[in-house]
Parts: sequence; C-alpha cells; structure tokens
Amino acid sequence: MPVSSTRGTCLKSTRTRSAEQGRDSVTFDAHSPVAEDAVTATPGPRKRRVARILLAATVTYIFIAYLILPALWKRRELRRPALADGETVTHTGDGIPGDPLNIALVASEEQIHRSMLAAGWYPADPTTIRSALRIAADCVFKRPFDEAPVSALFLFGRKEDLAFEKPVGDNPRERHHVRFWRAGELDSQGRPLWFGAATFDVRVGFSHNTGQITHHIAPEVDRDRDLLIDDLSRAGALSEVYWIDHFHKVPAGRNGGGDPWRTDGRLAVGVVREFAACAH
Repeated sequence: MPVSSTRGTCLKSTRTRSAEQGRDSVTFDAHSPVAEDAVTATPGPRKRRVARILLAATVTYIFIAYLILPALWKRRELRRPALADGETVTHTGDGIPGDPLNIALVASEEQIHRSMLAAGWYPADPTTIRSALRIAADCVFKRPFDEAPVSALFLFGRKEDLAFEKPVGDNPRERHHVRFWRAGELDSQGRPLWFGAATFDVRVGFSHNTGQITHHIAPEVDRDRDLLIDDLSRAGALSEVYWIDHFHKVPAGRNGGGDPWRTDGRLAVGVVREFAACAH
C-alpha cells in the first residue's frame, strides 16, 4: 500500500508538470495558430496612425467645404446690391449665385407634368439619403438613373417647385435638366407662370467655390433652353412661344459650383396647350 500511494503521487506530479509544460508551449509558441490569429487581428501602430489621419482629413474637409466656405460666400453675397431688374439668377442654399433663368412656361402644374413627359423629360426624384447614395453609385459604375435627384436651388426665397431631366446615355454624370419655380402672377385664364433654369450637366466634381461634390455645367446655357423649347414643340405641347429680349442685363456669370455660363440674354416663354393636345 505505501508503494502504491507513492507511485500514484509520482504519477500525479508528472501529469501536473506535463500539463503546465503544455500550457507554457501554447502560451509562448509564436508559431501556433492561436498566436498567429492574435497577431493578425491586432492592427499595427502604422495602420492606426493612417486611420486617424484619414479620419481627421475627412472631418476637416467636411467642416471647410460644407460649413466654413459656404458661410464666407454668404457674407460676401449679402454685401452685394440686389439686381435692379429683379431676380434673373437662382441661388444656392448658402446664398451663392446659381444657374441663370432662361425659360418660362405658362401652364398649370398638371399641364407641365404631362407636357414634359410627352417631350421625353423625366421628373427628378426628391433628394434623400437613399437617392443620393444611388446617384453616387450609378455615376461610379455608369448605370442609368433617369429620375436622378438634383441639388436644390432657390428663387423667390424657396427651392424649386418642380425639376425634370433628360438622360444622356447610361450615366447620370451627364444629363439635361431644368428646375421650375412658380411665380405669383396668373394669366387671363388663371394659369400661373413658371420660371425655369435649364442647363446641361457635363461631369461630377468638386465645387470651385466650396469644394463640395457637385455636377458641373456646360457654359452655353442657351443650348438647353433651346433644346427644351424644341422638345416641347415637337411633342405638340406648346400653342405659342415668344421671347423676352434683354432679360439678362449681364449675359455671363458663374454658378454655385463656380462654373462659367453665357447667354444671349433672352428668356423663352412657352404657352402650354390643353391636355388633349399634348397627351400621347
């Protein structure tokens, strides 16, 4: 019995030492799978430093492009006198001059929707997080988005009431588009007048004024004015077209993205037919 007890004690001690040695080998073996996973899962100091730099740069960009520079532009525009001949240019939400007015329609809201659809122009989707993410992805991957949203521009103290666009190819980077604002005046038939700004988006880039992401427009804004009038006329939507000369006293400028624009100074005014005449 004493011999057996001693043997059992020796065996127990041997197992304990073996277990401790096994634990030591697992803890300090740098080549074990567990250790390799631990090393891989822990980012190195360089990666953490790069991540902090990128985060700081992103926050700084957003702060400058969307807060500081717009505020400076707003202060600058407030110092300028108002146009003597009324509003002929739209403004961004920060008070920066936007796209010039170059077209007007005499019609009810429903008539505008019907005539624009008949002419091959699609209503723009509202700007939401979802639509903004979609147009960003479609621009990158060159996918069509016929109802892509447009950024807000302001006239008469409010953003556009209606917006339409005509796609070019399968990429929303390029598109014809127009925004409309309803004026307070009514014609003899009780129909309102809608002022519009028609331009052509040529690419996506950074604003020359604030650095914000935006569409850049082609400088010859009269071409899209004439295109829209032609499209509406071919669709049989207009009963009359007349022109207001010298609507723009200053025939050139820059929009909210810093893009130059030029015009002959004329405002095209289209009178929309009744529904039956322009409906397909």
